[in-house]
Amino acid sequence: MTAPHLGLGLDAGGTQTRWALADAAGEIVAQGEADGLTALQMGTESGRAHIRETIAAVSRALPPAQRPTRICAGMTGFSESGERIRALIASAFALPGEAIALHSDIEITCLDLFAPDEGYVIYAGTGTIAAFIDAAGAFHRAGGRGAILDDAGGGFWIAIEALRQIWRHEDASPGCWRHSPMAREIFDRLGGSDWPQSREFVYHRERGEVGKLALAVAATADRDPVALDILQRAGLELARLGEVMFARFGRRPFALAGRVARLHPIIERSMRAALPPDCELVVRVSEAHIAAARIAAAHLAARAAPLT
Repeated sequence: MTAPHLGLGLDAGGTQTRWALADAAGEIVAQGEADGLTALQMGTESGRAHIRETIAAVSRALPPAQRPTRICAGMTGFSESGERIRALIASAFALPGEAIALHSDIEITCLDLFAPDEGYVIYAGTGTIAAFIDAAGAFHRAGGRGAILDDAGGGFWIAIEALRQIWRHEDASPGCWRHSPMAREIFDRLGGSDWPQSREFVYHRERGEVGKLALAVAATADRDPVALDILQRAGLELARLGEVMFARFGRRPFALAGRVARLHPIIERSMRAALPPDCELVVRVSEAHIAAARIAAAHLAARAAPLT
């Protein structure tokens, strides 16, 4: 059974993929989540298989009588692999390619949090990026270059900074990890304190999975000065993205979104302290999957509207 005006919204990131179904009135009729994915995974066969299975899992999770006729997907790493991803999503939902609208995940978040020309979004999840949609609808960005080049202040960066500090201290004084609340928490999550376990986790796991170690840093920040320092520096890195947007486009409000923004209060405090005193900064929870679902449903409603 195919509902005539149901739009599916996808918000795919390194940690999880969230989905929502909206009717023509913009009401959310179902929502859920699946494994994380990024468009960057299209570069390997194992990555493509993971994307196919994750999208198939979303399709299986939808109520049988509530199948979408248009999909709006926001995806981390979306770029030149768009057409292949479009075909993959279309196949999973038995839809034509033109029924799939693809955007970067941050573009959907911008549309969710601000009207065009209204404000800037700094998103800190597994990675980090600042973005702005101007009055003409043009999308502008700073950061979001991936973990090898930057993404400073994001969950993956926090996790790697923590492991870097732990192993540098171990090089200087083997066994000192036992006196570090942060190291004990991280090694507990890794299942051991041996270097091969850390190496396997960092070099053979997905970015989103590694980024979850930021939770261990946040959990010990009030007891471990090294962890607190990492989170303070994360806030400074996010403020740097804000300063870049100010310099390029002028003063506007900021919305700080993403899970990293809510890891620990020191991140927001550090960011505020580094920005100009009159900067308007609010921490927002972005429901990008819901925004994407409503965008998809609104497109269907507009096409179905009678001519006047």
